[in-house]
Amino acid sequence: MVSLAELEREASVCTRCPLAAGRTNVVFGVGDANADLMFVGEGPGRDEDLKGEPFVGRSGHLLDRVLREELGVGRDRVYISNTVKCRPPGNRDPHPVEVASCRPYLERQIELVDPRVIVTLGNFATRLLLDSTGGIKQLRGRAYRYKPGPNADGDVMVVPTFHPSYVLRSGGVGEVMAGLRADLVRAKQYLGAPTQ
Repeated sequence: MVSLAELEREASVCTRCPLAAGRTNVVFGVGDANADLMFVGEGPGRDEDLKGEPFVGRSGHLLDRVLREELGVGRDRVYISNTVKCRPPGNRDPHPVEVASCRPYLERQIELVDPRVIVTLGNFATRLLLDSTGGIKQLRGRAYRYKPGPNADGDVMVVPTFHPSYVLRSGGVGEVMAGLRADLVRAKQYLGAPTQ
């Protein structure tokens, strides 16, 4: 079985889609490779492309803050990845061929990390992992089964929530921020125990 490190090495030289031509770094994933809680976002932005790590810009700072405040953990205790591993030009939405090209990497990451709960951040990750056309506003507020897994309860749960960049564009307070916080509390409940 391929390890997470081997999969990352494979992804680092990937040329499956046109995004490879414009990247500075492949942004594979970061955090605890055995985490019970995994976060999946859309794709790297400028800061992430430069550093080679997901969620290091303003959205990442917000994610780090709510992780500490709602779950009592740092990013080193969860695993964070994206739907696509290379930055779309101008931070545009990923195209279907780009998502399809990266899907095997994400599916293998999920299999190797083997989380109990996956929090999807925004529309792209949510639609991909739930195989849905619904938007985040329709799908958030509850949890869904991802697929049978080797965990004690036999399931990986997906908890959709707003992307931190959307929270920031909404002012970082109010209903959208409250929704993000509530979804993280929901994820903690599906973990079955405190994450500390």
